[in-house]
Amino acid sequence: MTKGKILITGGAGFIPSSLANSLVKIGYEVVLADNLITGQIDNIPQHDRCSFYNIDVNNKDEIEPIMMDYCFDFVFHYASLVGVQRTLDNPISVLSDIDGLNNVFELSQLSSVKKVFYSSSSEVYGEPVHLPQNELTTPLNSRLPYAVVKNIGECYCKAFNQEYGIDYTIFRFFNTYGEKQSQDFVVSKFINQALSNNDITINGDGLQTRTFCYIDDNLDATINALEANIFNNEIINIGNDKEVTIIKLAELIKKLTGSQSKIVHREPLEEGDMTRRQPDINRMKKLLKRDFTDLSTGLEKVIDSFKKKNYQQ
Repeated sequence: MTKGKILITGGAGFIPSSLANSLVKIGYEVVLADNLITGQIDNIPQHDRCSFYNIDVNNKDEIEPIMMDYCFDFVFHYASLVGVQRTLDNPISVLSDIDGLNNVFELSQLSSVKKVFYSSSSEVYGEPVHLPQNELTTPLNSRLPYAVVKNIGECYCKAFNQEYGIDYTIFRFFNTYGEKQSQDFVVSKFINQALSNNDITINGDGLQTRTFCYIDDNLDATINALEANIFNNEIINIGNDKEVTIIKLAELIKKLTGSQSKIVHREPLEEGDMTRRQPDINRMKKLLKRDFTDLSTGLEKVIDSFKKKNYQQ
């Protein structure tokens, strides 16, 4: 007897596959759907209660039979084209994710899904108007296609709740890092460069700030939202609130790895590299119910994991 049936779209990605691994361990049956454009098949948990389908949720003919056959209790809609440079280079592909939103929400309504958990993004805030960025009071001002589509997804949550009574929780993810993260993202990129003693490359002067949330903090918060059914039909920032400049992050990773790498500055990105990020985490704290993982502690765990994957100092 399982605790419930869950669909995770984008399930071969870093955060979704990590979530799946945690959910099967506590008794849920989990189905993962992913087209493997950015996801990795090696990320899929090997477990009797975990199934994987290589499909594109943007194609209704592919996702419909799965959702109608399983009649899921919950859907975590995490599928999207990700990565700053990738989304800037492929704006039409980003916009095609609107088809996936329509498919997932329509089929959730038809198959009696109880609740949809939606992965939005800190990108919806755009350039900071004020800090910390609050779920209810901070204006959403990003004009980039990726952020606009994420905002549209939030609108789908609210509209389907109003029309059909489907509950939702919206997670606005800030930078999350961990052992499964691909090299497209800053933490894993810097660690790979440092362990290989290659140049650690920074866009611009490196004074732009980000906050970094270790994967276990992300997962514990989201699973607590599911199991306790709190922040129902609301928005939650999922992240850490301690700001770190990108150059300080590079220096810390270089120190922790004992690397001989040089820190090299490249031309800044033309767009998409916001100057600051810092979430209001009052809601996140209520979900996590413990201290956040210290950045150095989390980085050491990821570095150890990367070393085991045959990276050499």
